[in-house]
Amino acid sequence: MTGPSIVVAGGGSGGHIEPALAFADAVRALRRDARITALGTEKGLDTTLIPARGYPLELIPPVPLPRKPTADLLRLPGRVRGAVARVREVLTGVGAQVVVGFGGYVALPAYLGARGRVPIVVHEANARAGLANKVGARFADIVAVAVPGTGLPGERVVGMPLRRSITGLDRQALRAQARQFFGLPPQGPVLLVFGGSLGARTLNTAVAAALPELLRAGIAVLHAHGKAGEPAPPARGYLGVPYIERMDLAYAAADAVLCRAGATTVAEVSAVGLPAVYVPLPHGNGEQSLNARPVVAAGGGVLVDDADLTGERVVTELVPLLRDPRRLAAAGAAARSSGHADAADTLARVVLELVGASPEPATEVLPPWRDR
Repeated sequence: MTGPSIVVAGGGSGGHIEPALAFADAVRALRRDARITALGTEKGLDTTLIPARGYPLELIPPVPLPRKPTADLLRLPGRVRGAVARVREVLTGVGAQVVVGFGGYVALPAYLGARGRVPIVVHEANARAGLANKVGARFADIVAVAVPGTGLPGERVVGMPLRRSITGLDRQALRAQARQFFGLPPQGPVLLVFGGSLGARTLNTAVAAALPELLRAGIAVLHAHGKAGEPAPPARGYLGVPYIERMDLAYAAADAVLCRAGATTVAEVSAVGLPAVYVPLPHGNGEQSLNARPVVAAGGGVLVDDADLTGERVVTELVPLLRDPRRLAAAGAAARSSGHADAADTLARVVLELVGASPEPATEVLPPWRDR
């Protein structure tokens, strides 16, 4: 007997792809015979990230969506029709039993192609839903969300699906190895700073201004300044890199974080139990600020507006925290308690139940990209 056939739609950006793949990994851990097919486009990171994780990728025409209903929608019908037709070909070809969408370019065609044919599950990562998920939620069987208050009908809070390398991270056990990996001091507090693959100018500028005071306070800094960003001037106790491949080790090396407040960032930082100063991106519709509010309300971090982040503010917020082990531990515990580290597993079980496929007893399967 063949296992359940599940189609995931979360292409475009890493913020859509990563939760889709984390969900897929969780399904495979519960059902080794599950057949999972990913929908994607030639745009973005789909053709790089999805095959690398061991999942078949079916390409459909991209349908870029405006964040809000605008006149641009009038140009969509032709694009949407072609993409929907392709989605239906894929659903028939793989014998799909459910479509699970995570927003992005492929989500709207996936929802429209699945409507009336197979059940639909929508997962929304942000506190404010994008257009594709707003449409899909109107006729979805299940609407799962990372944080409450999205405004989507019948939302069920499950959290953000994350990789097992993050949710299962033992920071204390990896601390010495992680610091050696980055060449950081084995003792004393470490501040981790990152602002996305391209970097965040506000964060980079503020860290450069705060660095002398941070180093004088005995705080080392691991700073991912982005491919387009500038590091701070060289100094002992400071490591500036364009990008961090091993975020698990970065989290293990750190004691606190200065970062943006994207949905995945907030979910990961809170899941590993790190207190943070969140600096929401000043553009968009304000969802980054909303993403971080549950963590901040629990005592696991603070919000600082982009316009207010200066070197002085970095020092004021982080030096007292990093030099107080008790306060640091309490804030870290609060951050962890505010998250949903089991979100991928929870969503996987919900979807398997929807298609009538019970998890295998005591199943523990390595993710498909891991060596066996």
